[in-house]
This record gives sequence, structure tokens and C-alpha cells, in this order.
Amino acid sequence: MGLKGFERRLERLVEGAFARAFKSSLRPVELGRRLVREMDHQRTVNVQGAMAAPNDFTITVGPEDQAQFAEIGDSLSQSLAEAARDHAREEGYVFMGPVEVHMEIDPELSSGSFSLSARFKEGVAGTAGGSLVLPDGIRVALADTVATIGRSPDCTVHLPDTSVSRRHAELRPAGDGWAVVDAGSTNGTRVNGASVSERRLKDGDVISIGDVQLRFEAS
Repeated sequence: MGLKGFERRLERLVEGAFARAFKSSLRPVELGRRLVREMDHQRTVNVQGAMAAPNDFTITVGPEDQAQFAEIGDSLSQSLAEAARDHAREEGYVFMGPVEVHMEIDPELSSGSFSLSARFKEGVAGTAGGSLVLPDGIRVALADTVATIGRSPDCTVHLPDTSVSRRHAELRPAGDGWAVVDAGSTNGTRVNGASVSERRLKDGDVISIGDVQLRFEAS
């Protein structure tokens, strides 16, 4: 599912006129395949007994391929990171921090050649990273400080919905993860349908803020 979803996203990414102009001998899906293979190869059991995979990736390509990838660089990195998250969910892997994909250039590499390095990188202040996926698909990365959720424009996650209180809930760092805390909202906060005042979050949990649903991703 993860890699297939990545392939579908790549098809959309390079479709149309750009696809016709895309002449690189290095296909983006090759990068995705190598990335998930590297995750499997470097997986290890962490101190909590969970299977951990690398979360920080650097892909190095030659000048010709870099020129081709330039127009889709940010979208490509985001799609590769999403493929890593999908693969981790399928295999039950955990990450030490946010998933990041960096693209670099090596003038010595010929067209079609690339290298990929992967490492374990801890999140800021020891958190394992995390993000909220909004209803429109936008991902909000969590920092190492409290994130507020509410209708007020000054909230970290602004939800302009009448069912949402001005300051509805907070996401707080909790050890190596995150917890959601209701801030005395009118319509309450739910996790996977259950009303909560405070709840430590797991990857994939659905947080209902009033009538708005957000998905928590642990990396």
C-alpha cells in the first residue's frame, strides 16, 4: 500500500506536459523503492522493545537528474516522506523523530545514478516528531512546544468552524510522544470517538475537535 500509494502520487506529480518533458533516466519511483528497502535493512529494536526504522534520508543525484527534479523537488521530498510513513505503519515500525528527506547534488554522478543514506535522528528535545493532518490533507508539523487548537486565529492550528471553541484543545509533548488535552471546550474533544480530557496519542489516532476531524501521525 505505502509504495503503491507513492507510485500513484508520483504519477500525478509528473503527469501532463511536465511528464512529456521529463527526460531523466532516473525515475522517481526508484528512489521510493530504495528508501523503503533501506528502512527494512536498518531496522532495529529500540530500548522500549519496538522495531525502529531510520527517519532521516539523504538522496544524492547527478547534475542532469537534479535539473530534471528541480521543478518537483519539494513535492518529491514530501511524497518520499509520506511513503516512509506509510511503510512504517504497515510494518509496525516507529521513528525517533520526524521523517525528513533531503536532496543533494554530486557533480561526479552520471545521469541515472544516485546514492541514498539513511540514519536515525532524534526529534527536537527528545520528542519523536509528530504532525496533524487536517481535513484538506494539509500536514501541520509539531514542534517541541505546546500546540493550541481552536477557532481563534492565533491558535497554532486554526479551525474556523462554529463547533470549535476559540481555544479548544492543546497538543503537549509527553515523554517521547504527544498528548491531547481538552481546554474546557464547549463541544468536547474525542479520540477515536471517545470523549477525553487528556489522552496520550498513538499513530493514526483520529482527534475530533467539535465536528472537525484531525489525524495524528507520530512522525
